[in-house]
Amino acid sequence: MYDILAVGELLADLIGQEITTNLSDTATFERFQGGSPANMAANMARLGNRAAIVSCVGSDNVGSYLIEQVAKAGVDTDYIVRSTHEPTSIVLVSRTKGTPDFIAYRQADRQLMPYHLPDTLLSQARIFHTTCFALSQEPAQSTLVDAAQRASRSGCQVSIDCNYAPSIWPDRDQAWQVIKAYCSAGALVKLSEDDAARLYGEVQSADQIISDFHAMGATLVCLTLGADGSIVSSGGGTDRVQLPGRKIEVIDVTGAGDAYWAGFLTAWLEKRTPAQCADAGADIATLKLTTKGPLPTGIRI
Repeated sequence: MYDILAVGELLADLIGQEITTNLSDTATFERFQGGSPANMAANMARLGNRAAIVSCVGSDNVGSYLIEQVAKAGVDTDYIVRSTHEPTSIVLVSRTKGTPDFIAYRQADRQLMPYHLPDTLLSQARIFHTTCFALSQEPAQSTLVDAAQRASRSGCQVSIDCNYAPSIWPDRDQAWQVIKAYCSAGALVKLSEDDAARLYGEVQSADQIISDFHAMGATLVCLTLGADGSIVSSGGGTDRVQLPGRKIEVIDVTGAGDAYWAGFLTAWLEKRTPAQCADAGADIATLKLTTKGPLPTGIRI
């Protein structure tokens, strides 16, 4: 039994080393293992959970490096596929105190097929997790929506980081349709204010965002508000808690959302209340924001 089955992109992040506003000012990059599902699996493993990843990388040395890095974090890598015709995906990311500027070079990550996610594997997981990045292109798109429905029917809790970006998924109408189909499996949803503004094409109220996601079938909606904390809504919107933000000195914002959701889901697996889950998420996000590179191993919430 896995506590989490993270499905989607495993790629190389080339992260700028200077604090800048965008990539045009970035001169030096450092390589890291990246990809939101991969980061989630690694963070969950570092928090003591049993984690596995289903992803696709190229049959190249970058792919080998990524598999090694995820395995070092304690993640089961047996379900990583190696494409013989697509190279490993790469993303350039700016280092900034706000939302990072990035460019994605998509290749192998989108090559997930239904046979990579058999029912026998889904039935072994407590949480099935993916991202908008992974859902944005075929054939992974159809594969993941179908797998989420099958996972839900097998008793697995579906989760999504709704990290929508128009540069990754230009067809906003299609994005809404696919996200709705995924959320209809009773998903736990995390998204930030910035994610929501990109998905809607404009700034929306927290009430509207939360109401819309519950209407699509989400059983819990966690809206992160940056320095202002977060709102967690459950029970179809009848139960809501809001946690204040924390004053910290930000060193590295990259991966903070994945760190938050790893802390949240770890507490959720322990059957803590939504408020306690959000507080645990904030603890791990704070640690990530004040740490350059990945989270340390052996953390406990």
